[in-house]
Amino acid sequence: MYQLDITLRKGNNLAIRDRGGTSDPYVKFKIAGKEVFRSRTINKNLNPVWDERVTLLVDTLREPLYVKVFDYDFGLQDDFMGSAYIYLESFEHQRSLDVTLDLKDPHYPDHDLGTLDLTVNVTPKEGDIRETNMLMRRSWKRSSKHHQSLRLSDVHRKSQLWRGIVSISLIEGRELQPMDSNGLSDPYVKFRMGHQKYKSKTIPKTLNPQWREQFDFHLYEEHGGFIDITVWDKDAGKRDDFMGRCQIDLSQMAREQTHRLDLQLEEGEGALVLLVTLTASASVSISDMSINILDDPQERHDILQRYSLLKSFHNVKDVGMVQVKVIRAEGLLAADVTGKSDPFCVVELSNDRLQTHTVYKNLNPDWNKVFTFNVKDMHSVLEVTVYDEDRDRSADFLGKVAIPLLNIHNGERKAYALKSKELTGPTKGVIFLEIDVIYNAIKAGMRTLVPIEQKYIEEEPRVSKQLLLQNFNRVRRCIITLINAGCYINSCFEWESPQRSICAFVLFVLVVWNFELYMIPLTLLLPLVWNYILISSGKDTRQSDQAVEDLMEDEEEDFDKDDKDSERKGFINKLYAIQDVCISVQNALDEVASYGERIKNTFNWTVPFLSWLAIVALCAATFIIYFIPLRYLVLAWGVNKFTKKLRDPYTIDNNELLDFLSRVPSDIQVVQYRELKPDPSHSPNKRKKNNPG
Repeated sequence: MYQLDITLRKGNNLAIRDRGGTSDPYVKFKIAGKEVFRSRTINKNLNPVWDERVTLLVDTLREPLYVKVFDYDFGLQDDFMGSAYIYLESFEHQRSLDVTLDLKDPHYPDHDLGTLDLTVNVTPKEGDIRETNMLMRRSWKRSSKHHQSLRLSDVHRKSQLWRGIVSISLIEGRELQPMDSNGLSDPYVKFRMGHQKYKSKTIPKTLNPQWREQFDFHLYEEHGGFIDITVWDKDAGKRDDFMGRCQIDLSQMAREQTHRLDLQLEEGEGALVLLVTLTASASVSISDMSINILDDPQERHDILQRYSLLKSFHNVKDVGMVQVKVIRAEGLLAADVTGKSDPFCVVELSNDRLQTHTVYKNLNPDWNKVFTFNVKDMHSVLEVTVYDEDRDRSADFLGKVAIPLLNIHNGERKAYALKSKELTGPTKGVIFLEIDVIYNAIKAGMRTLVPIEQKYIEEEPRVSKQLLLQNFNRVRRCIITLINAGCYINSCFEWESPQRSICAFVLFVLVVWNFELYMIPLTLLLPLVWNYILISSGKDTRQSDQAVEDLMEDEEEDFDKDDKDSERKGFINKLYAIQDVCISVQNALDEVASYGERIKNTFNWTVPFLSWLAIVALCAATFIIYFIPLRYLVLAWGVNKFTKKLRDPYTIDNNELLDFLSRVPSDIQVVQYRELKPDPSHSPNKRKKNNPG
């Protein structure tokens, strides 16, 4: 492994791409066809000054760093402004070197497109895999001779890829600059640390926004780093307005304590209030199969003790750990003209993302790598994606699987059939994984009732007829279910079935006459218990995954062509005025449909862990309401609400019920997470049988 410390300093005499005789340049770094960094955009400037620093980890210096400059155009395809290569093999190690790149267009090599100034430093990384393997072999030799052995955990610690976690709580803004004609703004905040990016929610029509959101960054450098913060005003149908910037220097902060920062905005007005905490490294690493901490009985015992029920209230955020062995793949899609592929595998858990090396010209690659992740939420989904490496362009997608952590069977070596990018149907090939999850059930239950961790900033959403129709149909199914329930109740009033109406009338009188508040959670317990009995007896009450999957595939085929046409510039220009509205409607339909489906899936035992958690909560609510008078409960609730801000002025507001439902998968997610049955010819033990030696 090698660490690249790159400072993007400035550009000189860049190309003009806008009508006003200027450009809005930003820079991308790519290695092996994969984007690893994107700078901020400098508006209306041909001599931009970025002064942005990024730290990258690479496993080889043979791949050059590809630098590309673009002109940002809102809603349109960004204009190319030139590119250049940095050949890393030629750099002296552990020495900063100033580099000036001449930007060129491969199609017009004679055109002068300006230059970029950078500083590059290449440092060999301590946890090199070969060195680690050497240490392991020496360790085993020493132990066989009764000398002091090297603990496996020490070797494992050397292979960790980042050194800690930076937690940022965005509390509020004060006296921000008015950007709209009404004298107010619609502010949101962007955070960037290297390739890690977050975006806060938008607070409409205010100069003193209250965000109360939390974001976590990986800390790669021993002595800290910088977090760049920019504030923007959201504008529908046009480019968002810049409101100011500030920066956090992590090297000046003490570890394991929370710092309150009041940061004045540069190039703007007002200030931001944040809480910043630096904590020790999470156990995230990549290593060879020979370095497997769970195979060591002592290490496994220590980890089990760490997550035992006796330590349920110690470090509540540390819920558990997951170890993923990426063994091999078979029968992959041929992505190259030679009939082969250059596959590599990416493993993601929330915002943790690690990848294997590339196996060149092979459709049946062996990786034999072990990935270790820290689990902060047991309702996270492990995503394993296989790509084909392309030297001159972005990597080609070969297949993907999504595995909820709660569905994992420890120690089982299993062949997973690869799915399409949308996880709606199969693609060619299988991947062999062996996964172990160790967690504390009480911590997992407690973390269910706090806000879910946000993902890094992804691509901006775009209008999609397919998604609009899909979300509309999902909402329609939920509404039809409610209408059918209403018709059933109405049929009792209409005496369509005298037997049913008599039973309903007697039940109504008894319930109303004897009603107590504790009966509400008790009533909600009944469908949970009833469905559990049906499932235990072999009758599955859950909605057929195949129906949802077929609907998604039909919509994909019908609107694939329309989505491509909608990317044309002329059509996008006409959509400017309604684009944000369509996206809002699309997302609102998705949210309404998702919550309706999640409520249904809670009672249908789609995720047994969450259904049991609901039973515990409803039982507790029933007993509390039964034994404690309502006035005392209301009084306690009111006192808590009134004193919450007094006890903790910077508390992040949340709704425990919505946080719980956010962990329950919607019908779409149930289809995405469902395993496909691989070809019987692909068996984890097949290779062993064919090769007994």
